[in-house]
Amino acid sequence: MAEELPPREAMEFDVVIVGGGPSGLAAAIRLKQLAPDAAVCLVEKGSEIGAHILSGAVLEPRALNELLPDWKEQGAPLLTPATEDRFLFLTEVSSTRMPTPPQMHNAGNYIVSLGNFVRWLGQQAEALGVEIYPGFAAAEVLEEDGRVVGIATGDMGIGKDGQPTESYQRGMELRAPYTLFAEGCRGSLSKRLMSRFALREGHDPQTYAIGIKELWEVPAAHHKPGLTMHTIGWPLKSNTYGGSFLYHFGENLISFGFVIGLDYSNPWLSPFDEMQRFKMHPDIKPHFEGGRRISYGARALNEGGLQSIPKLTFPGGALIGDAAGFINVPKVKGTHTSMKSGMLAAEAVVAALAGDRTQELTAYPEALQASWVWSELSGVRNIRPAFAKWGMWGGLAYSALDTFLFRGKAPWTFHHPHADNETLDEATEANKIVYPRPDGVLTFDRLSSVFLSNTNHEENQPAHLKLRDPAKAIEVNWREFRSPETRYCPAAVYEIVGAEEGQPRLQINAQNCVHCKTCDIKDPTQNIDWVTPEGGGGPNYPGGM
Repeated sequence: MAEELPPREAMEFDVVIVGGGPSGLAAAIRLKQLAPDAAVCLVEKGSEIGAHILSGAVLEPRALNELLPDWKEQGAPLLTPATEDRFLFLTEVSSTRMPTPPQMHNAGNYIVSLGNFVRWLGQQAEALGVEIYPGFAAAEVLEEDGRVVGIATGDMGIGKDGQPTESYQRGMELRAPYTLFAEGCRGSLSKRLMSRFALREGHDPQTYAIGIKELWEVPAAHHKPGLTMHTIGWPLKSNTYGGSFLYHFGENLISFGFVIGLDYSNPWLSPFDEMQRFKMHPDIKPHFEGGRRISYGARALNEGGLQSIPKLTFPGGALIGDAAGFINVPKVKGTHTSMKSGMLAAEAVVAALAGDRTQELTAYPEALQASWVWSELSGVRNIRPAFAKWGMWGGLAYSALDTFLFRGKAPWTFHHPHADNETLDEATEANKIVYPRPDGVLTFDRLSSVFLSNTNHEENQPAHLKLRDPAKAIEVNWREFRSPETRYCPAAVYEIVGAEEGQPRLQINAQNCVHCKTCDIKDPTQNIDWVTPEGGGGPNYPGGM
């Protein structure tokens, strides 16, 4: 087919940015602040800026203060100051209020819709002259003579059979001396770049979590604007890392999320179902009673911290934001660090553009290591690995020791010894988990949840979830682990059919995909590749998300 395709048209820029999240937009804004005449292009696979943005979110405005000091006057949607922190340990029938860890203190922070925040950042970027193209998925890295020279957007109008349809449109080449990849967690092109340029060599494997989120509108009597609440404990076992957040903000809204580390070992565990039954806890249920669920989504999160940050630069570009992994896990925040990484990369790009436009952006990682981002991540580097080593109770004990005695400066660094896909027990060796049926009032099934994410994909296109070896879906995943992808996927994408007849087959319902990337991470043999669907496909989260 490739020989029959017309050549792609090309556009030239000084900088191309892949991804319209906080880091990509912060980079774009900083570039235009420092080099107003630079031609800056940003592509976003979502149908609009913010369409694929899913987060809690409590925003620490440190990076925003540096980027746009007059953000209040410019109308930034930071409308609900965080006023009260709660940290609870749950058993099945009760809860205990615990001291809030220092990293979780939120004085001076804001509970926000991250989607609305990045929409506002997009407006600031466009006002400075950044060319923003939503609905265009970066599908290919362009490379010449060992140097990245831009990206190509995906072709549109390719049918399921791989052949062009009547609506076929060739993708565009967007070329530049420098390309910044701000794709977010487990970005498809970032993953390829890490392999192509050996960016993970000498660094710990990344470790991830899945975060599943619901947005609720609740009666005013149940609403406490400014309340941030985090929980650990039930319903998770002490050897499974995770917990919840409930943020009260806006007009009677609660942003509720449940996070589970993807290094869990029981293949029968279902993060989605753990989240649903969590809402039935007697001290959690009152937050939702009388309310209605208005949106749903999921995404993977980088949790490796400092040890898992890869080499950030390569000839012709750099990784920024969650494409590299700057989340401060104990703080439960990453927007501020991601934004700062984009700003520092932009400053390195501006200096390079003023030179011969061929040097690698080594000034970026150097500036990052000298910045508050590095010192902040260094101070908490041992906390997430401690939970992996010793479970919940040992992790809590070590975290207290590290925080109060060593103040984040312990003379050792714990490491992440394995990737998340290597941790599953075989199904016959693990305890099955029986989850309660959803009641349709407080708890729900996957398909009704996906409906609320406004997920839509052009049906006549090749599946964007690829099996490297289709036989492994049954020979390994089914026979050894009883198809864990049918449980860890929060969108009912993966389904085993024919098992009762003794002929199990994996069915992939790619149209349901909410782009969380969990399958790309957790599949035991790394047999599933998530690639970009047609631009604009996927979830369309509303402003409150």
